[in-house]
Amino acid sequence: MASIFDSPEMIGAFIGEVEEQLQLLENGIVELEKNGETQEVVQELFRVAHTLKGSSATMGFEKMKTLTHEMENVLDKIRNGLLQISRPVIDVLFECLDCLSMLKQDFVSDSNDIKTDITPVVTKLKEISLKEMPSENNPKSDKPDKAENVEVLHREQPIFVLDGKQQEQINHALSVGQNALVCEVEILEDSQMKSVRACLIMNFLNERGTVISMVPNALEAPLGADIGKVAFLVITQMSAGELQHKVQNDLMDVKEVKVFPYSVENSPSQTKAGETGVRDKDNTSGSKTAGEEKRVVHTVRIDVDRLERMMDLVGELVIEQIRIAQVSNNLYNQYPSDETVDDLIGISNRVSVLLNELQDGIMKTRMIPVEQLFSRFPRMVRDLSLSLNKEVDLVLEGGETEIDRTIMEEMSDPLIHLVRNAIDHGIESPEVRKKMGKPEKGTLRITALPEDSNVIITVEDDGAGIDAEEIKQSAIKKRIVTEQEADNMTEQQLINLIFQTGFSTSQKVSDVSGRGVGMDIVRTHIEKLNGIIDVETCAGSGTKFIIKLPIKLPLTLAILKGLLVKINNQTYALPMNNVVEIVRKPKNEIESMNGQAVAVIRDRAVPLIWLHDYFGIPRGKERKNTLIVLLGIAEKRFGLVVDELIGNQEIVVTNLGSYIGKVEGISGATILGDRSVACILDVVGIAKIISSKKASRTDVE
Repeated sequence: MASIFDSPEMIGAFIGEVEEQLQLLENGIVELEKNGETQEVVQELFRVAHTLKGSSATMGFEKMKTLTHEMENVLDKIRNGLLQISRPVIDVLFECLDCLSMLKQDFVSDSNDIKTDITPVVTKLKEISLKEMPSENNPKSDKPDKAENVEVLHREQPIFVLDGKQQEQINHALSVGQNALVCEVEILEDSQMKSVRACLIMNFLNERGTVISMVPNALEAPLGADIGKVAFLVITQMSAGELQHKVQNDLMDVKEVKVFPYSVENSPSQTKAGETGVRDKDNTSGSKTAGEEKRVVHTVRIDVDRLERMMDLVGELVIEQIRIAQVSNNLYNQYPSDETVDDLIGISNRVSVLLNELQDGIMKTRMIPVEQLFSRFPRMVRDLSLSLNKEVDLVLEGGETEIDRTIMEEMSDPLIHLVRNAIDHGIESPEVRKKMGKPEKGTLRITALPEDSNVIITVEDDGAGIDAEEIKQSAIKKRIVTEQEADNMTEQQLINLIFQTGFSTSQKVSDVSGRGVGMDIVRTHIEKLNGIIDVETCAGSGTKFIIKLPIKLPLTLAILKGLLVKINNQTYALPMNNVVEIVRKPKNEIESMNGQAVAVIRDRAVPLIWLHDYFGIPRGKERKNTLIVLLGIAEKRFGLVVDELIGNQEIVVTNLGSYIGKVEGISGATILGDRSVACILDVVGIAKIISSKKASRTDVE
């Protein structure tokens, strides 16, 4: 495929934009099906198709350009009232979306070998375009006149977005005898990089005056945007005729130019800008005051690998800063009265503060709203409910909550499993719900709420709920537990069996469920992120899964506060986020319950663990008091017995590497100030050690 762009940067920017536009397209089609035809949604879909067409044309991607052009035709008929929204139309739009996704994948794999066939979808789009609403429902007689009037208004004077400062510039220019002119330029159809051409025209006009505004704003237009016409508001000493002659004769790729005086009186202060503008609903007349002006947020697309590299460099800086602090303290102990040493300590402390700010800033650049994860579910819920002949109303709340992008990526699969299970196992068919006195349409609610340094994600349905007796019989049948063990379990313990590997209550295997995989994967993924999952259910009323996760980076990528302890003579680090408190208990207050050592801490029996035994190292000398670090994962608590406390400091987490592999109870390693290496203990892994002991001996906390 011939392309005018061969650089990886341009291709990467194109792929990134396509992914963003496809997500907008999916959300818009789902919204269109859910709420019917609304002018805002249809206009947004048309804009997305138009943007994709321009971008793909610029990259020489003919198949995507052809497909999006046909989509434009259909969407244009919808927005002009010539085509009615129906299930066949929605289905074809979804087919277009799927086809565009496959085209994008082909382009990523090999831009010179696009295998996806667009002919069937294009044919369907053309067939739909030929169909019009019946004449009695067709508002042709009214709409062309209105559209024509709007077009005339635009020809007379485009509506520019002007703030108070820009208005003041125009008024001052007119008061000193300058001209405020509107210069409308139509760019040739075959001109490549029209957005760049528009910027060149702007530079040309700035040499002959001052460009106050332009519509549409080519500086903010997407890569390869197909800008056919652009209007400039210019302050200049030149007359309208002189400026028109200059632009028409001195610039390339210009088809037509119109220049006329700008009318201040007929210029409403509203945010409408030619083809790409959006009206500000809160300010349809009058100019905004300085306090009301909307803050412009400037963004830039950054390769994630660059952020990862920055995190690595900050990690190295933290290690060196720790060394500087340690050397400073050593020098102070040797030369306590030396002012130079005092200066060194002050510099070390200041560097530490700056590093903390730098680390926090980089971490914030990795934070993204959960809405980007939630946006994947409307289409999936729609397709699943159709395939299962169910009616489901999806409610998404808390999309503005921010979490680290790595955590969000890891949470995608677990949430997909929970959503699929809710629709397949939880929500009943409309017929069953009607007999039970429920609304025929079920409700699936997904929420995200911040809580301290964690985020709580819930997936709740109003379906059949979980039957503990059914869970019990299925678990016995699949030999996950014995009948005797099941009889001794509480209702909540029986319900928690759904997280066991191989468990399923489905009687048959389908594309959705029944293979005995899913919920165990959910728990594994969440525990890997240092999170926890709980389930609340009521038979006949519904089920609610509650997931508690840290908002920030997982251990494998973090620079975190750690508590350094010694087990025997070896130094280990514990994440401070999991340290609840440190207590000392007399030996006679440690008891044994069914082989598990426990201690009562704040009126709660807490299981204790000696990692000496697990790691195969001798225990330290017996002391009068046992030193216990109380650790917590969400609401769960357990105590780790250590021999010595060193103190807390920032630690940089490094993976153990493929040569060593995964070691249960160890999440990574860190380099200390004296260049020695300390293993970082995995709190979730330690909890599993306790669980495995309890499973083998049926211990009681």
